[in-house]
Amino acid sequence: MRVVKDATERRNEILDVAERLFCTRGYDQTSTNDILAEIGIARGTLYYHFTSKEDILDAMIDRILDEIVRRTSRIALDESVPVLERLTQSVLAANVDTKTGDMILEQMHKPQNALMHAKMQERLLKQLIPLFTKLIEDGISQGLMQTDDPENTIEMLLLYSNTVFDDMIVYSEEEKKKKVLAFIRNTEILLHMEKGSLLEAMLPVFYRK
Repeated sequence: MRVVKDATERRNEILDVAERLFCTRGYDQTSTNDILAEIGIARGTLYYHFTSKEDILDAMIDRILDEIVRRTSRIALDESVPVLERLTQSVLAANVDTKTGDMILEQMHKPQNALMHAKMQERLLKQLIPLFTKLIEDGISQGLMQTDDPENTIEMLLLYSNTVFDDMIVYSEEEKKKKVLAFIRNTEILLHMEKGSLLEAMLPVFYRK
């Protein structure tokens, strides 16, 4: 008997199955036929929700970005937690740290997906900048940091971190260490913070197990 599901439930089912197949078989090795066979639906049902395999990947990116923004927002806006701890935990929360996320980043680094990579970065920055700007403003009000332009300063830092740490796997351990220390020190300089004040808080973000 054919099972009729709510449109939202069916869409999420397609995403869940595609996500599992992309992660286990690889994106390039998974076809829409594989997805259809796994779920047991007609091609027309899939195309009702998604126009192509690339469209499915785009929707998966949206879902991951939404979760990143939700968890970062929850931490960044919790004023019961000290500012530097919130800043550190927010940086951690803003990272892609799941098998699905790693698979998507692998796809994003392919030349043919450069536009999608740029769109992903643009959307994420648009939503994260206000959250981190609030953190910087809280730090300024507490005398921990100083800048006349919190919004543009944090945009520079997020772009910097995105560029430097987007593909850390290509670096040796020594190169990684130098880049991490440079990022932390340059963050202190941009925010007119005491030298070393961010080191203890931020270093575990990049070397967590």
